[in-house]
Amino acid sequence: MSTQSARRATRRPDRTGCATDREAVAGSSSTRAGQVVRYTLVGLRLSIGWVFVWAFVDKAFGLGHETARGEAWVRGGSPTRGFLAFAASGPFEDLYHGIAGQAWADWLFMAGLLGIGVALMAGVAMRPAAASGVLLLVLMWTAVLPPENNVFMDDHLIYAMVLVLLASAGAGRTLGLGRVWESLPVVRRNRWLR
Repeated sequence: MSTQSARRATRRPDRTGCATDREAVAGSSSTRAGQVVRYTLVGLRLSIGWVFVWAFVDKAFGLGHETARGEAWVRGGSPTRGFLAFAASGPFEDLYHGIAGQAWADWLFMAGLLGIGVALMAGVAMRPAAASGVLLLVLMWTAVLPPENNVFMDDHLIYAMVLVLLASAGAGRTLGLGRVWESLPVVRRNRWLR
């Protein structure tokens, strides 16, 4: 069967009586679905990136949402002390109480929030950002075991799974700087930096 006769075999009349090509219809449908997926991933990437950036900004400058002005990091407050000293519970409670307010913990936490958030919003270094984000989120999850509203599942684990999805799907390439980032020689040599 030739290509032309195969195409004719897939043509059928549509509601108006005109012949349509099933392959073309299926192709345009999958293209639309692909666009919906890509732009939904962009929305997820930007949303989770903003969650990290906002947490950094609020804790650094005490904007009054979760961190009072007087407790801001720039005013000598500790971004880890309140949560780890008073909210941590469960099997790792003693561990988290021990590191609450430590300067090294404050710096690592704040650097993680900012780095992960900026990378996600820019669409660069998605793999390192996702790996770091998963680590931070799982640590935060372990600080309050078991979660308040479920036996084990909470938003930290869901965000962690979304980060894995974003990195594996190359979500930084759409409406982000991912393609530019991936074209850098150092990133081409070290694929884990993608």
